[in-house]
Amino acid sequence: MNVFEAVRDSVTARQAAEAYGIKVNRNGMACCPFHDDKHPSMKLSKRYHCFGCQADGDAISFVSRYFDLRPLEAAKKMANDFGISYDEKTYTPSRARPNPKISAELEAKKKELQCYRTLCSYLHQLQQWQTDYAPEHLYEEYHPLFVEALQKTSYVEYVLDEVFLNGSTENKAAFIREHADEVASLDRRLQGIETEKERMPQQSLAI
Repeated sequence: MNVFEAVRDSVTARQAAEAYGIKVNRNGMACCPFHDDKHPSMKLSKRYHCFGCQADGDAISFVSRYFDLRPLEAAKKMANDFGISYDEKTYTPSRARPNPKISAELEAKKKELQCYRTLCSYLHQLQQWQTDYAPEHLYEEYHPLFVEALQKTSYVEYVLDEVFLNGSTENKAAFIREHADEVASLDRRLQGIETEKERMPQQSLAI
């Protein structure tokens, strides 16, 4: 009995992914962090499996790959972050808390990843709107979503490149702090759009 067994008995792949900043939708799907995934292709439950890059494994495997750690280091990190007690010889695993108490550094990283993914999703949506609602004629009135795409695309690209990809930790934290409400509102809006997309095939089948 060891730390591997304690963690595997206590934490699912989905719990681990969500604790470390991965946004998982109601169907247990998420954008895979192990390849350039534009649409959710990873299924998370007790284990995880990506239908895009075929990454597959349990919670420890996920954390090991996500943080580039050896399996033992990943297991010990999870035991510490999730408050799981264990012993090298005998142990009684503790249930993972619904909202694990993680370090301030981990919480900051989680917020950073959530904000980054929300802005990436928004950029993808803007690019789609710019294509879908482009006017066919010069005299045609512009669709509001096409106008939004024209106005916001360059700004979102700038934030992603200069703040999140090339900016300092302090710059990222400052942006997240100053724009927390806007990003949260944007995330809710994108979730609503995604929900409508999921409903569309069901509605068409019902007709």
